[in-house]
Amino acid sequence: MKKILFIEDEPTIQKAISRFLEQEGYEVKNALDGELGLEIAKKMIPDLILLDLILPKKNGFEVLKELKKDDSTKNIPVIALTNLEESDNIEKVLSLGATAYLIKANYKLEEIVEKIKQVLNQ
Repeated sequence: MKKILFIEDEPTIQKAISRFLEQEGYEVKNALDGELGLEIAKKMIPDLILLDLILPKKNGFEVLKELKKDDSTKNIPVIALTNLEESDNIEKVLSLGATAYLIKANYKLEEIVEKIKQVLNQ
């Protein structure tokens, strides 16, 4: 079973997406802030990380930088899942090493799962 870490500070969104991913056969671990997300990532070494960018304690940009600097987490694919639509943010996140950038409002749950499957080659 593939493991996904979902770092998202909005509990309603986190529950809905996590539940859907679990129904699709993924093991999901959640973190409500960037600091906790980093801590879990280093212990869990998930197969994929879904990362919001606007987070308490450490924002998604900082989390991504730290993930890519650490030997134990640098090869984990990261999908940014956010509502920040500005092209500057998209370019910055991709240049920091994210595999994909999805704008929450533009994607249905099924489409998010399809993207995850693509990234995990499933």
